[in-house]
Amino acid sequence: MNRRALLGGMLAAASVPALAACSSGITSLDGGGGGTAGGGSSSGGLVIGTANFTENQILGYLYAAVLGAAGVKTTVRPNLGTREILIPALRGGDIDLLPEYQGSLLLYLDKKSTASEAGEMQNALTLALPAGLQVLPYGVAEDADTFAVTRETAAKYGLKSLADLAKHNGKLVLGAAAEMKTRQVGVVGLKDVYGVELKEFKSLDSDGPLVKGALKKGDIDIANLFTTDTDIASEGWVPLSDPKHLIPAQRVVPLIADRKADSTVRKALARLGNTLTTKDLTALNSKVDKDKKDPDDVANEWAKAHGLTKK
Repeated sequence: MNRRALLGGMLAAASVPALAACSSGITSLDGGGGGTAGGGSSSGGLVIGTANFTENQILGYLYAAVLGAAGVKTTVRPNLGTREILIPALRGGDIDLLPEYQGSLLLYLDKKSTASEAGEMQNALTLALPAGLQVLPYGVAEDADTFAVTRETAAKYGLKSLADLAKHNGKLVLGAAAEMKTRQVGVVGLKDVYGVELKEFKSLDSDGPLVKGALKKGDIDIANLFTTDTDIASEGWVPLSDPKHLIPAQRVVPLIADRKADSTVRKALARLGNTLTTKDLTALNSKVDKDKKDPDDVANEWAKAHGLTKK
C-alpha cells in the first residue's frame, strides 16, 4: 500500500480495528483534542505511530532512530491503519508523532485546497490543522504522483516533460486508476494545464501490477506511478517532469502533537529531513518489499550509515 491508498483508505476505516488504548472517545477531527498550545516536552518519551504500508513504517523507525540518538525515548506502534485512526489517536494522546505527506494530508483536511508547491502547501497545512497539532519542517524526500514512460517511448516521441505530450495529441494512451480520469492530477489537469489530448484512457490500478504490466507490454504509453516505486529505476522507466506544477508536493513531513514538539525533537527530525532523499527512500522500500528485510533494521542501518545515530 502507498500513501495514496492511505488517503483512500479513510473510506474503509470502519473495517480497521480501533486502537485499544484510545480512551479519549474522539472518532473524528470534530472531536475535542488532547493537545495543548505552547511549548512541548519530550522528556517523558514519545510514541510514534505509522500507517499500514511499508514506506510509512520505515519512516516511523527512522524517526525513532534519530530521536533515540538525541536522547529521546521512543516507542514505535507500526501498522495502525488509516488517518481516521491515526489523527484521533494523535489528538487523544495515544500517539505523539506521525510521518505524513503534505498533499495527501492537506486534501484530508481541506478537500478544496488548490495549493501545490511545497512551501505554499506547508502554509496551508498550518492553517488547516486542528488545535493541538502541528507540522514540522518538511524534508527533501517525496512520494508523489508521476507520469512515466518507457525509454523506448521517450526516445520515439522525444518526451522529457508533461509539456511534450501535447506535441503528440491523439496518439498516446494513459493507464491509471479509474479515478484519475476525472481528477485534476490526471486526465483533467493534463488537458487544462498542458493541453494534452489522449488517444485513450485505460482504467487499470493505482501503481500496481495492472498498470505496470500494461506499460511493460506496450498496451499503454504513459503510466501513473509514484516517485518512490522501486520498479521505476529497475525497469529504466522515464518519469516526465512537471514544469507547470500540476502535481502537488508530497514532501515527507512530521505531524506532531504540540505537547511533544520541543527543540530536541525539532532538531533531530530536521536533520533527518535534510538528509533523507527520495532516492534513499526508494532504496529503503526495495530492501523491505523486495529483499524482505525488517523495516526497523533497514531504518537503523541507513541512519547509522549516514551519521545520524552517531554521538
